[in-house]
Amino acid sequence: MNDLLTAGKVEATTDAQGIATVSFFHPSHNSLPGALLTELADTITRVGQDPQTKVIILRSEGDKTFCAGASFDELMAIEDEAQGLQFFSGFAKVINACRTSPRIVIGRVQGKAVGGGVGVAAATDYCFATTQASVKLSELVVGIGPFVVGPAVERKLGKAAFSELALDASEFRTAAWARDRGLYAEVLETTEQLDQAVAAFATKLAAYNPEALTELKRVFWQGTEHWDELLTERAGISGRLVLSDFTRQAIERFKSR
Repeated sequence: MNDLLTAGKVEATTDAQGIATVSFFHPSHNSLPGALLTELADTITRVGQDPQTKVIILRSEGDKTFCAGASFDELMAIEDEAQGLQFFSGFAKVINACRTSPRIVIGRVQGKAVGGGVGVAAATDYCFATTQASVKLSELVVGIGPFVVGPAVERKLGKAAFSELALDASEFRTAAWARDRGLYAEVLETTEQLDQAVAAFATKLAAYNPEALTELKRVFWQGTEHWDELLTERAGISGRLVLSDFTRQAIERFKSR
């Protein structure tokens, strides 16, 4: 098996205030193979159900890239629609884990977010970023589309901005652009400032009534109760498209750059 498909890690810690930090890492620009996506989703769910948890911080390690999205090596290994469905359901699991968690999830985006990485950021309830945290939905470049992450991105940015990102698939949008359209609540100059802002906000939330926060979260996500089925349906679309000759050739060209 390709070593990159088994590389990476997910870690979770909870401090005395009940602030839980879920962190992921992958040596290939924090891309997320299927196994790591499942582990990340399961960890978010487990931590959110822990009575000690008051709030969750979701972050990645490293400096330059928050999350580069799907693993191209794993993408190329897909042989049929069933495997395609399973692969593209990975980001659906993470988005739905954030959505259904009874705890507020704070995003910490220190660098670029690409493809599924934009979806992860959009699935958080309140997201901080640095000026380096530009965004790009690159799926169309390789012959598919941002079908699975689309509902989460559209919910945060609106249909017009989602359409802009999805169609202009080869270009990054700045962190300021993402902030102005609702993906990021605040954009900081440095990682140090980012961490200070995230910690201060998490501390503030951890002091509030947890029951009130849970009820607020239900209000925030009202109308998404069908997302288990919707995101699976969207994963099936991508799973079918990835088998096309067009997509296979596009991914090969992309990898050979």
